[in-house]
Amino acid sequence: MDGRVILAVDEGTTGTRAALVSEAGEVSGLAYRRLGVDSPHPGVVEQDADEIWERTLDVCRAAVAAGGGAAPAAVAVTTQRATSVLWDTRTGRSLVPAMVWQDTRYAGELADYAGVWDARLVAQTGRPVGVRSPYLWAARHIEGTPEVREAYRTGALRFGTIDTWLLWNLTGGAVYAVTPTNVCSSGAYTLAEHAYQRDWIDALGFPGELLPELREDGDELGTVLPGLLGNGVDGVPVLAVLGDQHAATIGLGCLDAGQAMCVHGTGSFVDVVAGTEVPPNTGEVAGALTLIGWRTGGRSVYTVESFSSTTGSALDWMCNTFAGFSSARDVSELAASVPDAGGTVFLPTLAGLRTPVTEPRLGAGLSGMTMSTTRAHVAHAVLEGIAHAVADSAAGVSRVVAAPITSMQVGGGLSASAPLMRMQADLIGVPMARVRDADTASLRGAAYLAGSRGLFWETLAEAASTRGSEDVFEPAISSDERSERRAAWNRRIRAELELLDRSQIGR
Repeated sequence: MDGRVILAVDEGTTGTRAALVSEAGEVSGLAYRRLGVDSPHPGVVEQDADEIWERTLDVCRAAVAAGGGAAPAAVAVTTQRATSVLWDTRTGRSLVPAMVWQDTRYAGELADYAGVWDARLVAQTGRPVGVRSPYLWAARHIEGTPEVREAYRTGALRFGTIDTWLLWNLTGGAVYAVTPTNVCSSGAYTLAEHAYQRDWIDALGFPGELLPELREDGDELGTVLPGLLGNGVDGVPVLAVLGDQHAATIGLGCLDAGQAMCVHGTGSFVDVVAGTEVPPNTGEVAGALTLIGWRTGGRSVYTVESFSSTTGSALDWMCNTFAGFSSARDVSELAASVPDAGGTVFLPTLAGLRTPVTEPRLGAGLSGMTMSTTRAHVAHAVLEGIAHAVADSAAGVSRVVAAPITSMQVGGGLSASAPLMRMQADLIGVPMARVRDADTASLRGAAYLAGSRGLFWETLAEAASTRGSEDVFEPAISSDERSERRAAWNRRIRAELELLDRSQIGR
């Protein structure tokens, strides 16, 4: 390795990985470590932040070693968003389990704020109060957890999303900052002003002096601690830090207004690039949020996003819980062996429903099975449920940007499933374009942003041109059949919501 590579880090929810990205866009030296996710109570989703850092460092060192041990030209980091950490600067260790972005423990309490705050927050931050808040979570710990309260009293407490946590560790504590694509997912970032929504943060009881410095996603964000990545690996700058879906948007080549992408990971995310002006979003479309796509050079590009939070998680859960399903590949192969689900329906809502209706109490569902139902039918239903969830998200973002989606770039691990790609094309009614190495889109996107300011490339478009060829999946059903299948899905959603409402009567 001659140093003409970027070390790209992709810290996700269920795993963390790192690889080397070359000027030609080639990915090599990929290293991966799995991460634990705990859900000790309904609505509570947590991770060990120390494990996240330690395993991320492991994969960084492994990737650098795979390239011969020389210093990369830069580091680029992409992370899961909104997952939040409280740590003590004296020990460098987290004080409580990190709250994961899927967590809904404060949904009921936050609902009490919605009537007063939703309209203002949607107009300024692009999202309503919602069902989780890192700031409320941190405020509760400062108030009620002795170790956190003591660290705050002595000035040793720090707070941040995973990007802040990793950046602080990579630079040996020299940089305490957050980037727009991460902070906007926390619900208190004023999109048009590149500033915190301080009145909302104050209302939640979070102390403003703990807020990390706001930086840009593509920026000089410090230097990695000498020797941290390996003996003699010194002076490596961190040139990009951004949220995972935003990195994937760039990595899939969605750079211009109107371009759409879907990435499958722990959840399934649909994003449409809206351009350099904040798009109007009244909040009428449940689960459709306005975000920073990326920010660099004092300019923001905006996106509209909707997602289903537990599609990949639901698939993992099924493989771990039910005999006969060994892996996602096994599920995909079984699904392809039958023409349909035989009446079986799967709702991938292990952490609640976000769109077309927001209902955090709704659990996953597997219904419609009969004596003739086979494992293949269940596998088909699982993939079809994921495809319907993506179609719901696509419909939502299309309404917000007031323009139809005409094609979609796809990436992430589950995009390797040809049956799922065909189902998405059928149910959304547009072609699905899967680029080569689609599962490395986030890694490449982070590297593209880091290297596109003169290091490797002059522009993001030049960087993204290295992404290679595509497999295209075209819709294969009529518009009438599509409408019938989507209507049947929506009837199932309504039935589940009505059943949930009846079950809550008298509680």
